[in-house]
Amino acid sequence: MEQFPQRFGKYILLDRIASGGMAEVFRAKVMGAENFHRLVAIKCILPHLVEDDEFCRMFVDEAKLASNLSHANISQIYELGNHGGRLYIVMELIAGFNLRELTKRVRKLNLRLPDSLVAYIISKAAEGLDYAHERKNLDGAAINPVHRDVSPQNI
Repeated sequence: MEQFPQRFGKYILLDRIASGGMAEVFRAKVMGAENFHRLVAIKCILPHLVEDDEFCRMFVDEAKLASNLSHANISQIYELGNHGGRLYIVMELIAGFNLRELTKRVRKLNLRLPDSLVAYIISKAAEGLDYAHERKNLDGAAINPVHRDVSPQNI
């Protein structure tokens, strides 16, 4: 079992937020001058995938594409890096529950999300997706993103 906190380059990993088949996400802190610090999320390729060139290319492409998106309903990308041969993306840490956690809690309490809240959540996710799909690159060409994981745990 991993011990936290742990150093990760200029970051301090505080805890693991999520882990999937290809990457894991950590809550982390970056330190600066005069005791400045900021909480961020760091998405890392799983160690067994660092040698998979195809996956690494997709990971880099994801970071490059997402770094050009600036919208209230899309997590901001701050950095693409490599630590000890392991690619990572530093992104905005969004506090709160994701939709999967929220629905689990509501079901556990034998409640139901109000229709108006469900519609609001869906509309905000759709606004972010619409923005991404309408976004152009610096040359004015459509970037045509393919979001491979629009899922409750990412909303």
